[in-house]
Amino acid sequence: MTFIPPRRSDGSIQTMRVPLPWSTDKPFRILSIDGGGICGILPASILAELEDRFLEGESISNYFDMIAGTSTGGIIALGLAKGLTAGRIRDFYVEKGPLIFPPTNAIGRIYRRAVRFQRYIYERKPLEEELLRIFGDTAFGEAHTRLCIPAFEGTHGEPWIYKTPHHPDYKRDKFASMVTVGLATAAAPTFFSALPNNGYIMVDGGLWANNPVMNALVDVLACFELDRRQIQILSLGCGETAFKVDASKTTGGLFQWRKAITAAMRAQSKNALGQAFLLVGKNQVMRLDAPESINPIELDDYCRARDELPLMARSLVEASGHAVASSFLTRRVDKPKFHVTIG
Repeated sequence: MTFIPPRRSDGSIQTMRVPLPWSTDKPFRILSIDGGGICGILPASILAELEDRFLEGESISNYFDMIAGTSTGGIIALGLAKGLTAGRIRDFYVEKGPLIFPPTNAIGRIYRRAVRFQRYIYERKPLEEELLRIFGDTAFGEAHTRLCIPAFEGTHGEPWIYKTPHHPDYKRDKFASMVTVGLATAAAPTFFSALPNNGYIMVDGGLWANNPVMNALVDVLACFELDRRQIQILSLGCGETAFKVDASKTTGGLFQWRKAITAAMRAQSKNALGQAFLLVGKNQVMRLDAPESINPIELDDYCRARDELPLMARSLVEASGHAVASSFLTRRVDKPKFHVTIG
């Protein structure tokens, strides 16, 4: 008989959380990083540029009270919370990207597109091996920064957010390995197979929260006693994809709407940002992303991502770096103490 674990939502606390105190003269700074496959080179490079220009190479994680990340953004968030610099994470993407998303020629790309109609196209093992080299057996609860990492659980069809134990109510995820969390949030359908995890089936958080800004913001408002005007958010994207409903789509079928997933991810991101603007004020949220493109870099196109995105990151930081520095990089944050005993 197959073991089916209980729904995660069945054990959810039904009452409001008791908020933890937060100093009235101290801002709460959130870093939010979108999903986007190998295009994670963009946010990693933006953060690395900020480190080099304003922090003398110090890890930028020391300047944020919480980091949220989905999929590739989740892996970046985990790396920062492990204590790595963004520069090292960027180098990891550039050096190890071709192992995870092996480049191919035009015929190979056509073959992969055909395969995706029936199954995933990349083996998870190379990504798992590289994450093991970075995180080893480090537990999620050993993070040096508060984290919110969205995934999706397929056995019961529910959203799932991995949260560090930054509130006394958060007890479930602290013993999960960082490797497992990284693999779960990045298990993108058609690219990788779903991740079996103790009876649960974990899938990429981008299915419902490719931009995790609201996951982090709601969590902060639920967990801490503060004025929402104290919250400052830096939101990083992996490249905007243009999508409009043209004449062919108004009456079209599956072929005309084959980019519907892209449209849904784009709409979710814009909605999440709009909600954040309403809750804390647009002046409290800074968004850095590549300009909208009709020829976006595919999530697995390592060669284009390697060649184009570091330059795009440099351009974005040249334009907005001083504004980011003055808003987010003026003081180190106090590192949370989770009081977690592992092993």
